[in-house]
Amino acid sequence: MNVYIVRHGQVPHNALGKYSSKDEDLNELGIKQAEELRKKIKDIHFDIVISSPLLRATHTEYILTNYDDSIITDERLRERSCGTLSGENLEVTNREEYWNYYSDIDYGINENIKDFFERIFNFLDELKKKDYEDVLIVAHSGVSKAFSAYFEGISDGKFLNRGLKNCEIKKYKL
Repeated sequence: MNVYIVRHGQVPHNALGKYSSKDEDLNELGIKQAEELRKKIKDIHFDIVISSPLLRATHTEYILTNYDDSIITDERLRERSCGTLSGENLEVTNREEYWNYYSDIDYGINENIKDFFERIFNFLDELKKKDYEDVLIVAHSGVSKAFSAYFEGISDGKFLNRGLKNCEIKKYKL
């Protein structure tokens, strides 16, 4: 099974370099990014497309599937909760430590990285049991980091630079 993961298009908090737990929609650039990616993947027939339930992901999926409104969502594909960091600049944390699987630093009420990865691993373990050839997943940077851990291993535990950019796509074999 080929599993393609896409990070949603840009949203306001991405452009501002902030943490956010708001359910934001794509900005103008995010819509354009999704439209460009749609052109690049137009020849791939996906057996199923599954999205995070957050608006930025479902809107990206809607554009990528050429405005097919039969969106399938899965709660496990939500972004890692940033809790009390919402609205703060990314620089208020040590980003290397925030995305380090082995770090014990607690930045307040947020989702532990190990619990977050386990949530994504659970989704992928369940997907593995299905009989699909090509699957498109539309989610978030953090989710793409967890995919990287699942398919490429955890090794040194450093995931800051293992996430996708807005509307970037990566293919894995499941």
